[in-house]
Amino acid sequence: MVNTVGKEISEVDRAYLAGFLDGDGAIMATIEKHQEKKFGFRIRIIMKISQKDRQDLEWFSDKFKIGKINSNGRSFDWIIKSQKDAVELINSIYPFLKVKLKQAKIARKILKLNSNVESKEKFLEIARLADSLSFLNVRSKNRRKNYMTMVQEVFSRND
Repeated sequence: MVNTVGKEISEVDRAYLAGFLDGDGAIMATIEKHQEKKFGFRIRIIMKISQKDRQDLEWFSDKFKIGKINSNGRSFDWIIKSQKDAVELINSIYPFLKVKLKQAKIARKILKLNSNVESKEKFLEIARLADSLSFLNVRSKNRRKNYMTMVQEVFSRND
């Protein structure tokens, strides 16, 4: 992997990031209403690592030259929302993931399918994958949205 300023990211640094993501991170899928998209929604992969101290995340931000660090009140989050960055980052740390390997597999599939969504069926397939990814995230299990239901409701009103 090469960061945005063209520097090669070492295998050790990629493995270090994978360990942090496994322990204190999340790979999430969101479906948001978006008027400019073909089916009225966009599906995005978001990656996040949370830490109590901002400086712990600044190393990742400085090294990889992607994402943003935000405060959530009690701690800080390094968040990657760019789909281009998410693809590159997941692919570069994929061999080192252990705990979040299932999430990464689903996220890679979503990112690949999401690049060319031509039919409602394909869009619904991606929404199902977003639901399956959401189910794997512990905090999301009880309060997550069922994306398929949300999307199908809008689709059925438009048919």
